[in-house]
Amino acid sequence: MTHSRRPWWKRARRALNEVGGRSARNGVEAIADQIRVAIDAAVLAAAMADRSVQTRTARENMVEIEHAGDDHRAELVRALGAALSTPVDREDLYRLSRSVDDVVDNLRDYVRESDLYQPSKQPGADGILAAVEEGMRSLLAAVDNVIPNPRAVMTYTMAARKSCNNIRNLYEHQLAELFAEPVNNDVLKRRELLRRLDVVGLRMGEAADALSDGMLKRSL
Repeated sequence: MTHSRRPWWKRARRALNEVGGRSARNGVEAIADQIRVAIDAAVLAAAMADRSVQTRTARENMVEIEHAGDDHRAELVRALGAALSTPVDREDLYRLSRSVDDVVDNLRDYVRESDLYQPSKQPGADGILAAVEEGMRSLLAAVDNVIPNPRAVMTYTMAARKSCNNIRNLYEHQLAELFAEPVNNDVLKRRELLRRLDVVGLRMGEAADALSDGMLKRSL
């Protein structure tokens, strides 16, 4: 008894679909890995802010974290180039990746500037950085659900957005307290570092928006 085989073009299309689907999954996984790097950066920055880690050591370790993030971003670019289709629009995935990269870059700058400025203290930084970590973990949960459970993505992106709002509120509160002190060099240093953390929150919000936009387009 003989079995008919699928036409060659159907076999080829199936193979291409499998390759394209694998590439799309690889792209999503690369962004998830990139977010994990951002979480590592936030944890390291928090350890430096509460003086568990010296500023010089934190600055050196942050270089390795940043390089890991760059590697995952390069993986995303390769995966998007190979994918026939993606679960989220390519442009939005790239925006998401770029914004996560900006989060890492600003955390790197925060650590570097803390090492350069050597402020006497950084009250409130631990709370802001805890909100950064919380928001990035929500964003990671959102990305992890893009393929298996798309309906959950918006819930997690909204949670990330809530963390961004918390960062801004904490920043404004700390700024108000700072402005109540006599102006001196140390106050100016702390002002610059607070602003850097506020920018981290802004970039995280852009990452959440990029993913939300992509999921909205998918549902249309």
